Amino acid sequence: MNDVIDVIGVKARETRKELPNGSGFAAPQADAAALQRADGLKTVGWISYLLHLIVAVAAVVPGFQVSIALLIVAFVIDLVKKDDAAGTWQESHFSWRIRSVVWAGILYLVTSPLFLLLLLPGMLAWAVVSIWFLYRIVRGMVAMNDNRPVGV
Repeated sequence: MNDVIDVIGVKARETRKELPNGSGFAAPQADAAALQRADGLKTVGWISYLLHLIVAVAAVVPGFQVSIALLIVAFVIDLVKKDDAAGTWQESHFSWRIRSVVWAGILYLVTSPLFLLLLLPGMLAWAVVSIWFLYRIVRGMVAMNDNRPVGV
């Protein structure tokens, strides 16, 4: 009988989470709020990844153009929600997307003189940047689907 009580006591201790400041245990509602927050962040992450993906595919496929506004919307979403993801595995995804956009923008700017002066080398440079951007978005989406940080 004591073994049964010990097992029940151990299970009860395993399901309660101690608060970081040592002041007791978190209520089950706190766990539910954390799960809801994580789900919300994941939804925001998927929306952002899909917007990035649309822009990335449009950059790679000739003749398929979409507005840069989609990328700006996704970028602003990532900037605004990044702090909400601090300390979670999803934080890396927000940083990943922000860095991808910033680096792609820098690379497009650096290679734009090639595009303006020498059409073919410029087109090749922009194609490489676009493929790299698409790769980064797909890699991030795969990691998000596996519920793991990206770039690790």
